[in-house]
Amino acid sequence: MAANRKLLAVAVACTAVVGIAGCGGDGGDKDPFDGMSADKIADKASAASKGAGSYRMVGEFKEEGGKNHIDLAVSESGGCKGSMTSTSKGKAEILASGKDSYIKAGEDFWKAQTGSSTAGEIAKGRWVKSPGGSPCGQKDMFKNDNLNNLERKDDAEVDGKKTAVLTRKKGKETTTFYVAMEGKSYFLKVDNEGGDGAGTVTFSDYGKPVDVKAPPADQVVDPAKLGGGS
Repeated sequence: MAANRKLLAVAVACTAVVGIAGCGGDGGDKDPFDGMSADKIADKASAASKGAGSYRMVGEFKEEGGKNHIDLAVSESGGCKGSMTSTSKGKAEILASGKDSYIKAGEDFWKAQTGSSTAGEIAKGRWVKSPGGSPCGQKDMFKNDNLNNLERKDDAEVDGKKTAVLTRKKGKETTTFYVAMEGKSYFLKVDNEGGDGAGTVTFSDYGKPVDVKAPPADQVVDPAKLGGGS
């Protein structure tokens, strides 16, 4: 179902904001990135973040008429589970396992998605299946394809942790990356301003196991039964 796939795609909108990888820092007052260019710091962070395997991402993005909030725990295998809350559509639970993704939401949500007044009744309390791969973006989240021409700014704190601040400007769009300066050089936060993907993503729980399993078959609804189109 096209509408379902578009919805799930929101969960990886931040992959356009990110582009990331990393290793360890020495901690203390010493700058672990002393002598490194901003691009090299980003490469280091990209490698570290990717190497952790699992992580949690919390993001807030602008949408027409409001905001879109995403909270996902991503497993090393590429599955994920969490929620998405949209100003216009309400809240939905998201789960992805293997090649399939699933959404559970209320009646208003499905009515907004499909245009069908009965869709919510059919899907009430059940998961709606969406074949076509995981929406989690585990393989693409920390790619460093676009991590170039960066400039390092003054250090800042993210949730009490000291970070190196790297910025990239492209036209009217400014993306800011925050890289941990203590422990492993994980990406802790990414801000995007002035572009189509305007929003903020924070990362945490690197390496923490995430158990994701597909829901039981009797709790899953075929999207074709909901009606509606795109």
